[in-house]
Amino acid sequence: MRGAELLTVAEMTEADRLAVEAGVPSLTLMENAGQAVAETIVANYAPAAVAVLCGPGNNGGDGYVAARHLKSRGWNVWVESLADPAALKGDAAEMFQRWDGETRVITRARKSDIVIDAMFGAGLTRPLDMNMGVLTRALNESGVPVVAVDVPSGLHGDLGRPLGEDCVRAQRTVTFFRKKPGHVLLPGRTLCGEVTVAAIGIPEQVLDLIPVRTFENGPALWRDAFPWPRLAGHKYSRGHAVVVSGPIHATGAARLAARGALRAGSGLVSVASPPGAVAVNAAHLTAIMVKPFDGAKGLSALLSDQRFNAVVLGPGTGVGDATQDLVAAALGSTAAIVLDADALTSFADNPPGLFAQLRPRSVLTPHDGEFERLFPGLLGGVPTRLDAARRAAQLAGCIVVLKGPDTIIAAPDGRAAVNGNAPPWLATAGTGDVLAGIIAGLLAQEMEPFEAACAAIWLHGDAATRFGIGLIAEDVPEQLPHVLKSLRSMT
Repeated sequence: MRGAELLTVAEMTEADRLAVEAGVPSLTLMENAGQAVAETIVANYAPAAVAVLCGPGNNGGDGYVAARHLKSRGWNVWVESLADPAALKGDAAEMFQRWDGETRVITRARKSDIVIDAMFGAGLTRPLDMNMGVLTRALNESGVPVVAVDVPSGLHGDLGRPLGEDCVRAQRTVTFFRKKPGHVLLPGRTLCGEVTVAAIGIPEQVLDLIPVRTFENGPALWRDAFPWPRLAGHKYSRGHAVVVSGPIHATGAARLAARGALRAGSGLVSVASPPGAVAVNAAHLTAIMVKPFDGAKGLSALLSDQRFNAVVLGPGTGVGDATQDLVAAALGSTAAIVLDADALTSFADNPPGLFAQLRPRSVLTPHDGEFERLFPGLLGGVPTRLDAARRAAQLAGCIVVLKGPDTIIAAPDGRAAVNGNAPPWLATAGTGDVLAGIIAGLLAQEMEPFEAACAAIWLHGDAATRFGIGLIAEDVPEQLPHVLKSLRSMT
């Protein structure tokens, strides 16, 4: 899990404090930070004219260090200061004294090829003032590449959105030790551009003293728990996922989910089919079996076989009392459950009735509309989607996956992960059904629900990225072998 942590502004401040307490001088941290900014620029741009915009605090101190290192490499660099440098204090004042190049009052008159935004870091708590707003808009409209220090000026480091109307739009951002939520939540992710995380001398051990509960989703978070096939294993040891089908006119969603579960590694996958849909499901399936059932009692009887250890319910089942009864039947079994689509909307008039039945090995996968039906007012009543998903997981008592371009995976114990690898072409019919199946496929292999949901969402995004534009839902499962092969090579 190390490396996946997202530190809030307060947690990063604490990490700095703990590093100094452990014997790392704060001046060394600033020196290393500014040097990392300079090295990022040298690695990504040809030598050019660089204007370093320095603010009145430590972010500006980082900027003076970056300017010094670029100048020592022969770059044409100067500093433009927001405030009188003589008013700087502490480490920032010392770094200004070490800078032996040109410093001038900030201006829009002098042209540069690259701008370093070292005006305000993640600690900013108020909107940019009117003059800064004018400067920021001019900078964004200029087309000059901007490299931001810590976060683009004007962006809230925790919320991932501008504090006011104006915010610098960076091509790259260099942050330190760990990313912040604002680097991965939208729109912050787009405002930051490509984010580089630089090691600046903060010992990894400080994280043992900070109760981090927020993570960036990726293999570092769950790779050690991934259920790779074992040489002595067999299909029965890899679980049996069941996907509940809708009626004859709405069977495709279940088959998409089933294909996702199979490609995710579930040893066996069956589609539980109403009698009227058995023929159409059987005609489309080969490696996936068809299990007839009739109504909630029939599903309950089917799932009494404890070899069926993961269930997907909701895609294509229809909205209403009948689906509520199917949900009750599934939750009455011992299987892990993924509830999606119609299984969620069917409880729009009675969310507590659903929550009372949920178990720890349940996963809810709503998009924003479905989330609002189950948790009315929550999205608009908290600062971020991250907060909303975390609160929803506590209310439901299980894993909640709030789907979107920055999907949030939240657990009742307060853990939450932000996913950032989903390409825009995933926004097409049926891809959510495939995702539900992938989660179930991993649950069938006894992966823990939080890790299974995180892994599935990342695999889903990477598969779509590999396929590229033009993706349809059927393409996602067929990319999974390539994704898994690449993932396996990381271990």
